[in-house]
Amino acid sequence: MADKRDYYEVLGLNKGASDDEIKKAYRKLAKENHPDMNPGDKAAEERFKEIAEAYEVLSDSEKRSRYDQFGFAGVDPSYGAGAGGGAGGFGGGFGGFGDFDIGDIFDSFFGGGTRGASRSANVPRRGESVRVQAELTFEEAAFGCTKEIPVSRIENCPDCSGSGCEKGTTPEVCKRCSGSGSVRSQVRTAFGVMSSTTACPDCSGTGRIIHSPCPKCRGKGAVRKNTTVKVDFPGGIDDGQTLSVHGAGHRGLNGGPAGDLLVTVSVRRHPQFERDGFDVYYNLPITITQAALGDSVEVPTLDGKVKYTIPDGTQTGTVFRLRGKGVQRLNSSGRGDQFVTVTVETPQNLTSEQKELLRKLGETFGEEGRKKGRKKKLL
Repeated sequence: MADKRDYYEVLGLNKGASDDEIKKAYRKLAKENHPDMNPGDKAAEERFKEIAEAYEVLSDSEKRSRYDQFGFAGVDPSYGAGAGGGAGGFGGGFGGFGDFDIGDIFDSFFGGGTRGASRSANVPRRGESVRVQAELTFEEAAFGCTKEIPVSRIENCPDCSGSGCEKGTTPEVCKRCSGSGSVRSQVRTAFGVMSSTTACPDCSGTGRIIHSPCPKCRGKGAVRKNTTVKVDFPGGIDDGQTLSVHGAGHRGLNGGPAGDLLVTVSVRRHPQFERDGFDVYYNLPITITQAALGDSVEVPTLDGKVKYTIPDGTQTGTVFRLRGKGVQRLNSSGRGDQFVTVTVETPQNLTSEQKELLRKLGETFGEEGRKKGRKKKLL
């Protein structure tokens, strides 16, 4: 006991280290010196015990306070009391832990590690999703369409049907793990008998051994393939939205289902229309004569041109609605509307005769300041 190292020194920390620094140091050192990571290394096993003991004290605010004030005597009354002390007296002793699985402790620190992987090695797992982008025209997004989308994904090898074995051969069940893909080991430490489960080293956690690998996939059972998937885009889908095609992604593992194909839509801009939700917006330019006298005009829509009567006296900025001429609503037979904003265009490059006619027209409205030869001062 007289040779015990300072707990801060064991974890490579300075006195006053934060709780977060203590936890990080412990995780790193415990993983490096864990008996499963160093089979047969007695020195690593002793270091692991020492690291665990230091962390048990420094991670507890009350014990740490006593240790900082009184040293080992503050947390282990048997310290220096002779052979009757030892690790068994530390923190109330470890005998009560009995035979437990140290993996349960390490899973909480390392997210499962090889232990979790080995336990689920032979469990059917869903394949990963594949993400692609698809460009649609304004009209295709508005009304819906069907497209063949190029996809690069991992599929079962066509030669071995995913088994990884050459034709006419079958894999052998791993004798070491009996096909479970994992092996269990026990180490006797100061904590008691610690058990852990890791991936079988003979079969790399697969539970089987392939003696004659498939030449095409080299025993992997999978190949990457460039293919196309027919995707139905519903009417009303908008820019940036993602469509999911079930089961069109990467293959699953151990007989699990394939992942999904996630298609994110990019809608090409339209030269005339703008979209907001399921409504369409259009700017209609008209002449000053049409605005003053009214007129019947043709208005472009997603369905083609329609006739609309402009009332006399229409001003710039006037908005009229064409009901049901917008984008199809998602999962519905209904459609949005089209809003048409009128812009009255001022004529340019007038002839002398046209200017004179406009002056005379202006005089009838009382615009005396616009008589020929007289300019109205702008403020």
